[in-house]
Amino acid sequence: MSSEPITFFDLTSQQGTAWSLNPWRIRLLLNYKGVEYKTHWVEYPEIRPTLEGHVAPNEIAPGEVYDPLYTIPAIKFPDGTYVMGSRAIAEAISERYPEPSIALKPPVNDKLVQSMSKIMDAIAPIYFTLIPKNILNEASHEHWYRTRPKYAGMPLDQFWNEKGGETAWKLAEPHIRDITAMLKEKPEGPFFEGKEVTYADFYWAGFLIFLERMGKEEVFDELLKRSGDEKVHLAHLKACEPWTKRNDH
Repeated sequence: MSSEPITFFDLTSQQGTAWSLNPWRIRLLLNYKGVEYKTHWVEYPEIRPTLEGHVAPNEIAPGEVYDPLYTIPAIKFPDGTYVMGSRAIAEAISERYPEPSIALKPPVNDKLVQSMSKIMDAIAPIYFTLIPKNILNEASHEHWYRTRPKYAGMPLDQFWNEKGGETAWKLAEPHIRDITAMLKEKPEGPFFEGKEVTYADFYWAGFLIFLERMGKEEVFDELLKRSGDEKVHLAHLKACEPWTKRNDH
């Protein structure tokens, strides 16, 4: 096998550190596996020219308002093979680097993903507005402000005014509490499967980091306040620290 490290394609930020939830779960997996990798940082407009010709584009669903052909995360293995999409990447990493092993689809996985999707839908007015302000470099602004109103179905300021703030958090709160309950199902904790870390933990840890990067007081702390038991989430994130520390290279 080549001595070259994996190339991991991630979205850059004003701070030069990782922020996006989908790439974060792959970064956590790489850090957990102890695999040598280097980060290739990209702006949104650079995604397609960086990946086109190396990996098959995403299939566009009929009727989709905006469905990008190329997305981050993506990865290039030392043998030159490119893989795009977090699930496909996680499977490819686990196949090529089986140790230390980790369950990619533990029993809680589907419930967790469903609850996270509902939270994301509810707070979309918040992160659609705050990400360009607090995270993105100017080079990604035009792309963001052109594409996100298509998802929202309206201008972003209108999306914020009509569906942001308390309205968004009220919709999200029951699903946040569902995840709190999932974390408490195994009281020995701190992970969803008790003492055993799984890929589901990387989903949730990546999401919490994403919210913290977006705005600690107005987003991350608000989620904790709505969670019903902030201690289990803070303990979970603390337990993931061995794999969250590497965030800038």
